[in-house]
Amino acid sequence: MLLRDLLKQDAALVAAADALSDADADIIVLTRFDYDGSGTTLRAFADLVDGGHIHVQALRSNAGIPTPYDVDGDGRLGEAEDAQAFGRFPGQEALAVLSRLPLDTGGLQSFNDVLWRDFPGTLMTDADAGRDDQRLSSGGHWVVPVFLSSDAGSASVSLLVGHAGPPVFDGPEDRNGRRNRDELRLWEAIIADLDGPFVFMANTNLDPDRGDGYRDAMAAFLALDRLTDPLPGQITAHWQKPGPMRVSYVLPSSEFGIRASRVWPVRGDEQHSLITVDLTLPDTTLP
Repeated sequence: MLLRDLLKQDAALVAAADALSDADADIIVLTRFDYDGSGTTLRAFADLVDGGHIHVQALRSNAGIPTPYDVDGDGRLGEAEDAQAFGRFPGQEALAVLSRLPLDTGGLQSFNDVLWRDFPGTLMTDADAGRDDQRLSSGGHWVVPVFLSSDAGSASVSLLVGHAGPPVFDGPEDRNGRRNRDELRLWEAIIADLDGPFVFMANTNLDPDRGDGYRDAMAAFLALDRLTDPLPGQITAHWQKPGPMRVSYVLPSSEFGIRASRVWPVRGDEQHSLITVDLTLPDTTLP
């Protein structure tokens, strides 16, 4: 249906593409973009943006992958709430990258198969449904290397791309809150093992100052020595309820310099802002 709407040039999709065209970014990360293994849908959207992003990569999430468990405990099986992550079909609201620079597809890393119970120091409990099969990542944990030029053997930067489940829509057991916290801890582990410059481009669904969830954990993440926060305190999600919050982040590693950064105004009935950061890297020519 997404491909159908793209081919029909649906007004909302055209507006989103126009916003990305106006931003004129060399690399674009999309969240909540339905997965299409053939790449046809993503290429159609890149054509709609019409920004020269000839390198595209669809990244499947864990959303909609069925489980045999009643995860939400409502007595019914096979619902969207019972999937590995909330979703009505596999790959719903996944991730994608559009780039003018070549992607190192052979170097892609996915951490989507990590079982929640197996993560060191897991906050999963014996009472959580699906303990033997529940994956930790919900919207995805991906490392996507990008070459900084088309020359063979050129330097690269890693994109850390993901979308965490929200720490709400549960009960006093705080299952979603605990999982959201461990999703952030998985990013901490990935960063600790990562060499070279990188850019964290993800929706953690966690605000360091507002709303539910382990806010102190998000604040500590933003204070990591390896990260630079170019837009501290900026609102990115414009919800009426629970209210405006910061849940999406573009955080370059400390090797980068920041030339400019911006949270763009939302258009129409959009709820999430586009974030752009213009980067420099010492001794490296960037576009």
